[in-house]
Amino acid sequence: MDPYINEWLNLVIRFAHLITGIAWIGASFYFVWLDNQLENPPQWKTDKGIGGDLWAIHGGGFYEVAKYKLAPEKMPTTLHWFKWEAYTTWITGFLLLSLMFYVGAESYLIDKRVADITQLQAIALGLGSIVVGVGSYEFLVRTKLKDHGLILGVILIIVATALSYGLTQVFSARGAYMHMGAIIGTIMAGNVFFGIMPSQRALVNAVKEGTTPDAKFGLNAKLRSTHNTYTTLPIIFIMISNHYPMTYNHSANWLVLIAIILITAAVRQYFVLRHFGKQKPMVLVGSVVATIILAFAIAPRSTELTAEQKQQTVDIAQVQSIIDQRCGSCHADAPTDDIFKIAPAGIIFSDEASIKQWAPRIKARVIDAKDMPFMNKTQMTEDERNTVAIWLASNNS
Repeated sequence: MDPYINEWLNLVIRFAHLITGIAWIGASFYFVWLDNQLENPPQWKTDKGIGGDLWAIHGGGFYEVAKYKLAPEKMPTTLHWFKWEAYTTWITGFLLLSLMFYVGAESYLIDKRVADITQLQAIALGLGSIVVGVGSYEFLVRTKLKDHGLILGVILIIVATALSYGLTQVFSARGAYMHMGAIIGTIMAGNVFFGIMPSQRALVNAVKEGTTPDAKFGLNAKLRSTHNTYTTLPIIFIMISNHYPMTYNHSANWLVLIAIILITAAVRQYFVLRHFGKQKPMVLVGSVVATIILAFAIAPRSTELTAEQKQQTVDIAQVQSIIDQRCGSCHADAPTDDIFKIAPAGIIFSDEASIKQWAPRIKARVIDAKDMPFMNKTQMTEDERNTVAIWLASNNS
């Protein structure tokens, strides 16, 4: 595919995914807040079957919101459903995954340092991981484990950990993280499709027919809605994680991902409890402390030169040659890379001044973290990294 067309498709689909995701998550946050803020209504509302209400002000007007204990006596003419936010988020997400990691598998999904696989094998493994992950969840949530939340939660974390580890053994780190996101996102959309919507349809049909809906539908919807609540922040993190290689380039990246999933879920727990009027600041404090500990634990070690290396002399011509050969295909006025046709982040290495300008970033990404060049696509050697490190040290002392 032409790189320019690919970039436009990426932009349009990503933009659509972002908008629909905001709509879905925003609606989810709002209704969780709404349910937890409802107050006991006056008697005349209780007599109508209303279980809770609240008043709010927004956009220059007052809103009166009421929730029935079960349902109104008859269906209103217009009833608003909330489902397409979820479905369109999943559709655009899958399209984006396909464009970046399947069409562009050799650039983003396949890392031959991890596993030497073909594009078709990578796509099959990617789709297979989604099927296995979602299938495992659907199996577990339909068993009696659904009545034992803590046990189910522990088992799901174990399954997620196994998937995280397995994905990092076959894919690039970015690809592994994005596929965990695809698994969680598909589970969330599936919860709407398999649990929440059937419950709502059953409730509507019961009102139309004048019967009492089966309680199992409501319980199933509540369980799945609760799961979606706690996976919201983890999925948002995974969506943006590809911009932060410090998280996915660690040797134990699979464990880092699970740690962040648990931390972000705990943050969500704090706000859920707060909505219920339960102030548990230590939950939030614990999440912050855990994040700081994780940041220190995965921080790349600064590369220290040996005494012999410190005695060596490297001139700019040597460094410029290495930069041109290993970095110039992307970070140039006219990149020659098959994917990046515009210098990433606008960073261009054209002369000594530009190299000095970006020296701190070069040290952090090329020398310390070693996550650049991207997946070491240009095969920069350790000797070349050391040569650049010696020059950087001598020009920043």
